[in-house]
Amino acid sequence: MRNEGMRSGRLGARGLGPRLTLAGLAAWLILIPFSLLLLVAKMPLNDLDAGVAAELHAYALANPGVTRVLIVWTDVFGPWPWRIAVIACALWLLRKGATGVAAWAVTTITVGGLLGLAIKVIVDRARPMLPDPVALAPGDSFPSGHTVNATLGAGIIVLILLPVLPRWGRRVAWAVAAFLALSVGYTRIALGVHWMSDVVAGLVLGVATIAATAAAFETWRRGQGRRPSSPVAEGVEPESVRALRE
Repeated sequence: MRNEGMRSGRLGARGLGPRLTLAGLAAWLILIPFSLLLLVAKMPLNDLDAGVAAELHAYALANPGVTRVLIVWTDVFGPWPWRIAVIACALWLLRKGATGVAAWAVTTITVGGLLGLAIKVIVDRARPMLPDPVALAPGDSFPSGHTVNATLGAGIIVLILLPVLPRWGRRVAWAVAAFLALSVGYTRIALGVHWMSDVVAGLVLGVATIAATAAAFETWRRGQGRRPSSPVAEGVEPESVRALRE
């Protein structure tokens, strides 16, 4: 029975790729105009960004111990640890026979990361230039890549694990995911390597990408004759619960 389920999952997953590709294109259509809007609204945003950056930079200089903790935190939960975690989850899912959700996870982290890099090139925004910087980072500023990947990674892992969590555990999982994404975003502002609007954009990009690919996956599920579900409450593939528990 399990072999038949795995075989049908592989066959069904063939139709998933085009849907996830379309979801990625949908994210492009939503987020490129959003990014270009920043070019028009740059002057109003700069006042708020500059004020927050100056205040947090002064605090970082006055509290070197806290700054060291922030540097460790931003490295531990940086882009590559999240990418590795998602790929590890996808390999685990493949071993369990959950081919579709494994493809969804890898596609989502890849599409979101590429979107973030593309938008950086389009917007071409300079990073903060602060006196006595406590940290440095290469590349353009908008959006925050650390925040994009923390949002993507935390969201993807939660949506994979929701089917095996109790109701209270699902709330805790979402709270932890939100804390990780927000805390990583905070470190980028506090360390003076990103503007506040860069972090907000990173959060929006991560959430929008997950929403687009999760919606595409749900459409594919229903096309396979499965019952409608709510990904936020049940995960992207509720029926994977048996495979994940084996």
